[in-house]
Amino acid sequence: MPKMNCWEWKKCGRQPGGEKVAQLGVCPAAREDRINGANSGLNGGRACWVVAGTLCGGKIQGTFAAKLANCMGCDFYQLVAREEGAISAQQSGYIGAVDLVIISPGVAISSGWR
Repeated sequence: MPKMNCWEWKKCGRQPGGEKVAQLGVCPAAREDRINGANSGLNGGRACWVVAGTLCGGKIQGTFAAKLANCMGCDFYQLVAREEGAISAQQSGYIGAVDLVIISPGVAISSGWR
């Protein structure tokens, strides 16, 4: 069974062609192709916690540093942590294929892919 992306799990409707794109726009995680494949996801769909500007609880989230604590309590983050076998996701702030990626509009900093 394929692994789900955040928009599939959360049913937010903000993926390209989604039912809420006209109202809320396409989610930055769905557009973020610089981390395509991270945790076996499409674009930033399985690493949404490192993408600035995603929605959570109907509110736009900020940078990785500002939103990480909220994301770590998210049911989707927990799912990816389990599926990717992350031993210490709560401590590391990342999961799976990418060591560290901080995404904000126009900026990507990465310490490398595994």
